[in-house]
Amino acid sequence: MTTGIAFADVVRRDRAVVLMSIIALTALAWIYTAYLAGNAAQMSGSMAMPNLGHWGLTDFGFMFVMWAIMMVAMMLPSATPMILLFGRIGEQRKSKRQPFAPTMTFVAGYLLVWVGFSLVATVLNWGLHAGGQLSSMMGYTPPIIGGAILIAAGMFQWTPLKAACLEHCRSPISFLMAHWHEGTVGAMRMGLHHGAYCLGCCWMLMALLFVLGVMNLPWVAVLTVIVLAEKALPRGIWLSRMLGGFLVIWGSWLIVIG
Repeated sequence: MTTGIAFADVVRRDRAVVLMSIIALTALAWIYTAYLAGNAAQMSGSMAMPNLGHWGLTDFGFMFVMWAIMMVAMMLPSATPMILLFGRIGEQRKSKRQPFAPTMTFVAGYLLVWVGFSLVATVLNWGLHAGGQLSSMMGYTPPIIGGAILIAAGMFQWTPLKAACLEHCRSPISFLMAHWHEGTVGAMRMGLHHGAYCLGCCWMLMALLFVLGVMNLPWVAVLTVIVLAEKALPRGIWLSRMLGGFLVIWGSWLIVIG
């Protein structure tokens, strides 16, 4: 009996450590993102912001770090239910003396996918900036390009790919039962796998930052809430589709008035 109580205490402690780690990592990412957003207009060429004129290798590196940290801030909250469930299953396996892996290995795999996305986004950001199609960190694209991105994002919300990826993100138990792998390598694989589904679900929403502003903090916050709502609310798929219709209308209007 004493052993059972002691193990329960350990489980509660481990869950608290995981949850507090997620909260701390998310908070730090948001603090840094907010810092960059608040200084976007006046800190061009500094150590904290990439040069808004000609980009060098150092500027590319800073922009990549910015995208990566922003993705942590935006995507980690919506992944928290999956992460906590993974940790709970690991605790149950540990109690039965079965193989298990640290939860943070799963988290690392998940975030690695978004680091990869950040690299692609940085290359695209660099290309748009060099071509004069993106005027500043706070975001301005020509109406035809901005409208096209909005329409594409809106149409994507209605695709089978979006629906399939969103369903996986909305069903943590089903995902873990279907894709469980043993050990540390298995946990990393599962994190990468879940991150891939999450990327498939949300990449077009992240592309909206090129229209709304790469460092426009209010829009970053709005997109974060939308991603969380799609995954957490009972009618998340319908929210996704309504958003898609709105984006198509918005993009069409932007092209017409431009």
